[in-house]
Amino acid sequence: MAAQYRTTRKAGNVLRAISRAIEKFCAKHRGFGIPRLMTYIVFISAAAFVIELMNTTETSFFHLLAFSPRRILGGEVWRLVTWVFTPSNPQMLFMIIALYFYYFIGSTLEREWGTPKFSVFYIFGVTVNIIYGFLFWYITGRTLDIVSLSPLYLNLSMFFAFAAIFPEQRVFLFFFIPVKIKWLAIVNAFFFGYNIVMGLLNGLRLLSPSAIFFALLPLVALLNFILICGHDLLMRIRPYKSRVAPGTIRFKHAAKKARREYDGKPYRHKCAVCGKTDAEFPGLEFRYCSRCNGYHCFCTDHINNHVHFQ
Repeated sequence: MAAQYRTTRKAGNVLRAISRAIEKFCAKHRGFGIPRLMTYIVFISAAAFVIELMNTTETSFFHLLAFSPRRILGGEVWRLVTWVFTPSNPQMLFMIIALYFYYFIGSTLEREWGTPKFSVFYIFGVTVNIIYGFLFWYITGRTLDIVSLSPLYLNLSMFFAFAAIFPEQRVFLFFFIPVKIKWLAIVNAFFFGYNIVMGLLNGLRLLSPSAIFFALLPLVALLNFILICGHDLLMRIRPYKSRVAPGTIRFKHAAKKARREYDGKPYRHKCAVCGKTDAEFPGLEFRYCSRCNGYHCFCTDHINNHVHFQ
């Protein structure tokens, strides 16, 4: 148990350092990223799907968008981006449901995190997949085809991030079955795990490096989720959960302390970034950050866009 505790603690420290670096970058570069990124991705994906439906030639339109290291190095550099718009399933009903789901999750994450952080999350996921595709081609000489290198796993990793933030959120499966997001995330995790395990077993049985590379695609797609949400998730499942870290905030005690400090002042809450108070802005909502050392209050404009107090 002690060894497991030390290993988990080291992993938590690494993920915490990465998380802080991302938070600082986003706070310093507030203009970074593409606002409404998922809206553009969904719109272009839908347009590409419509063009494919109208295509009467023998060559599929999606093959012009698919990832191909050989063709990219030959000058078709647009493939570095356009593979994101290729469908994981050519069925129209599935495509409509998937695009709506991706839009809902992506736009919600952008509102929760802010444009810079969501852009870092998605762009990093795209970049890792591109690097993996080139590595696959360099080692095996084969190209990840349109079915294998699709945005399916990338967008499903976005779903994991949504479930980590809103585990109790209810959605209607097939538009009439209410299900909590956390249960869908567990099913999604089994889907990832099944594909990885079966792919690895098949690759080892056939002694095929290509099959092993294909099997690891879901794991590669999860790297952005691990870097962005790994620390918070690890804090929920860590084996030393019962221990109280030195910097842990006891909110009930801190709330009493804050009330004593604010006695006699004309406000109860004051944003630690912009200085707005509930007295000046009675309709403004204030929250407290559990990742900051101490008891620091922030308005809704800065609760997700501030440098944590250490």
